[in-house]
Amino acid sequence: MQTPEERFAALGLVLPPAPKPLGVYKPGLQVGEFYYVSGHGPVLPDASLIIGRIGADMDIEAGKLAAQQVGLTILATLKAQLGSLNRVKRVIKVLGMVNATDDFLCHPYVINGCSELFAKVWGEENGIGVRSAVGMGTLPDNIPVEIEAMFELDAGL
Repeated sequence: MQTPEERFAALGLVLPPAPKPLGVYKPGLQVGEFYYVSGHGPVLPDASLIIGRIGADMDIEAGKLAAQQVGLTILATLKAQLGSLNRVKRVIKVLGMVNATDDFLCHPYVINGCSELFAKVWGEENGIGVRSAVGMGTLPDNIPVEIEAMFELDAGL
């Protein structure tokens, strides 16, 4: 049985640098057996951001890829803060916020980009938690997607 680190390595994806806070908050916080990750945006490997509004500047598929990139950014924070993705037992909750035009209605499809990544890293049983996907009029720096998440840690690690 593969570990989350092994599953991630098999995907051949590259983690961006873990972002530093741009305000008064922590990127993540452990409370008991749970780890809360603040809202993250789509940071690229060169530390730049994906910018644009879905339905205006990019289509739904580009939005889904942006959500996957947010997932990679969250993984980068988990590795930086916890040392290994293996410390995470399961995904508890994902809140996805989508910067989209008023007539855009497919917010859950966009957030699937992140949820599908987590399912590949932790498996379907532990990688899929509860979730909300909502539309926003704007997001910081005009990013297309912002996601926050909650994880249960493996008490044995």
